[in-house]
Amino acid sequence: MTLSLGFSPCPNDTFIFDALVNKKIDTQGIEFDVVLEDVQTLNDWAKEGRLDVSKISYGVLPLVLSGYVVLHSGGALGKGVGPLLITNKENYDRLAADHFKLQDASVAIPGVNTTAHMLFSLAFPEVKNKTFMVFHEIENAVLSGKADAGVIIHENRFTYHDKGLIKIIDLGAYWEETVKVPIPLGGIVMKRSFDPSLQQTVDTLIRQSVSYAFEHYPELTDYIRMHSQEMSEQVMRQHIDLYVNNYSVELGNDGKSAVKKLLDVYTELNHHASFEGSIFR
Repeated sequence: MTLSLGFSPCPNDTFIFDALVNKKIDTQGIEFDVVLEDVQTLNDWAKEGRLDVSKISYGVLPLVLSGYVVLHSGGALGKGVGPLLITNKENYDRLAADHFKLQDASVAIPGVNTTAHMLFSLAFPEVKNKTFMVFHEIENAVLSGKADAGVIIHENRFTYHDKGLIKIIDLGAYWEETVKVPIPLGGIVMKRSFDPSLQQTVDTLIRQSVSYAFEHYPELTDYIRMHSQEMSEQVMRQHIDLYVNNYSVELGNDGKSAVKKLLDVYTELNHHASFEGSIFR
């Protein structure tokens, strides 16, 4: 059997899936047709039901639950791992003088259906002037003045200050202080139409792949390096250390509670009917 599998080229995802897609573990006769795309593309594809198994932002989960279930392994949750709201020096002085009242500011955000957008909306519900773009374009948008501020994720968390950008607020910390659960950033979903036994097998294989990666860490494999060519080894490891943890091995009760809370927040922010079916595999 061959299943389509999508995840991002970021070091945390290639770290998690390396052993699986490169058959460093026994894949139980399952072949994976792998596509690497940015998370916003994967979110859009999940809404279309394009892939069998996919990484998504938890922010898009409410829109895809009718077709997918959440697997227990391979995701990104944690504390101190959330997106940051940043700006340039000129705008920082102006916004700080107004106690960061952003209702009239233009803000660049990495995708409309991302967890970053949901966390930003929770902290700043009054902001309406939003521009959605690929995450790696946001710093330049703020530096060039195309946006007053921007929400950054992934490796930009580690490098924004090198470009003279300044943090306004850690949106992840705001979530943790307000909601009191870990931050659900990204999860792995699989089509509901597959037999539960196959869903469990794939989930187990992903867990074995993560465990294999941890057993050989801090080694950075060729697979990780080839998809992170512009990153230093330090940034690759920072990326992995921040986003891959015990929740990536197994959501557990805490992780499941965090995902359910995020769905509750989505329902409140969007006046959306709550999902009544099963969420997890």
